[in-house]
Amino acid sequence: MSDNESEGLSEGMQVKANLAFMVKTITLVGTAVWGYSVIWNKINTIENDLVRMKHEMELNSEFRVKWPRGEIGALPADAKQDMNIEHLKGRVDKLDEHVDTLRLGSATK
Repeated sequence: MSDNESEGLSEGMQVKANLAFMVKTITLVGTAVWGYSVIWNKINTIENDLVRMKHEMELNSEFRVKWPRGEIGALPADAKQDMNIEHLKGRVDKLDEHVDTLRLGSATK
């Protein structure tokens, strides 16, 4: 009986050892899969950010070139400012004529 008991114990220990090894292996594989998915998601996020940044940089370069040329358009504030400048230019021209008239008028007297 002692031979049977020793055989039973050794088989039970072997099953426990195999079960422990299987649990460790499953845990290791699960951790590896999780780590791979985390790394994969980070890489995808970085690639998407890079694509977005390239697109925005192209749009910014186009804006930077075309805005000063007036190819894109102008702000409403710019149009208002241009109208004010034209109005002031007209008033300055009238004042210049008036000053010239006064200067010439006093020189002839």
